[in-house]
Amino acid sequence: MGFLDDAKSKLTAAVDKHGDKISDGLDKAGALADKKTGGKYGDKIATGIDKAKGALDGLDGKDDDIDPKPPTV
Repeated sequence: MGFLDDAKSKLTAAVDKHGDKISDGLDKAGALADKKTGGKYGDKIATGIDKAKGALDGLDGKDDDIDPKPPTV
């Protein structure tokens, strides 16, 4: 197993175990970025958060780890 395969398996395990905390962290980071930009890029930030959640949730082939609620940006 190569380095990237090992990293992916560790990331998948972390998302499986802590998906709710990762989702909350992404939402908080998006809210901070939106605040720092004065709301100018809120739609783009929300889209990025949604895509990041989808990518992390799909690591194991199942969409069950991260809460699908829309980001509050």
